[in-house]
Amino acid sequence: MISLAALGAIAYIFGHNRRSDGSEDPIVIGEGDCTSCSPESPRCEQACMIEAATQPIEYFEDEELDAFKGRTADSYTDEEVEQFAYILHTMQPNEVAAWSRSLILRGINLPDQLRDELIMMREG
Repeated sequence: MISLAALGAIAYIFGHNRRSDGSEDPIVIGEGDCTSCSPESPRCEQACMIEAATQPIEYFEDEELDAFKGRTADSYTDEEVEQFAYILHTMQPNEVAAWSRSLILRGINLPDQLRDELIMMREG
């Protein structure tokens, strides 16, 4: 489901880059690497998601989370949430955004209980 959303976002970006006069707006890729994207820069995040979708999926020693592919964010048990929390709490802050993209590309929904914490870590 998330993979479809990512592909839909990519299609939207490529399909909606025309101006009303028929000319095309260039798609601007943010400068620097994707670890430098900030929450205030949705274009940078979109560009990084497009870039990530064309590369092999990056893992963060979290292959066991692939078992949760397709699960809804509100369906995890406390023990399952702890699996995600352990990984989140042991990674470097500069890895959080890339880990989030990895989960999205793998079709894994982050548990609702960790969403606010992940956002705070990305912003901090």
